[in-house]
Amino acid sequence: MTETAVVTQKNPGCLIQILWFAFIGWWLGQAWMVVAWILMVSIIGIPFGVMMLNLLPKVIALRDPTVHKLMITRQDGSYTTRPVDVPQVNILLRALYFLLIGWWVSAVWMEAAYAICLTIIGLPVGFWMFDRVPLLVSLRR
Repeated sequence: MTETAVVTQKNPGCLIQILWFAFIGWWLGQAWMVVAWILMVSIIGIPFGVMMLNLLPKVIALRDPTVHKLMITRQDGSYTTRPVDVPQVNILLRALYFLLIGWWVSAVWMEAAYAICLTIIGLPVGFWMFDRVPLLVSLRR
């Protein structure tokens, strides 16, 4: 029996993502970011703001979060897969990181990603940057 780690993303095709961004994602994503940052100004709104920023890749370009799975292959050639929880950094460290670094670094990062996406040729890099926003906001893996 062998075990193999598999990382998957279920996203629509490239053309669908580009069309979504061209007609909806560019303006909805910017509005989404502004609302998230307004929510993060208040103590009560921080969880909702972080949740919105974690969903930003979906809003901007219909990109789902990465799913980590473990594929187990048996001697007879059959296999099964099961989801694997990625270990997260200690919540207190994540909160401290967010308060000291995450909130402003992620804002700069998102605006840079947004500007890169608007160049059209930079869409792949910009989408990749948006996928990294949850990590930058709160060290979420």
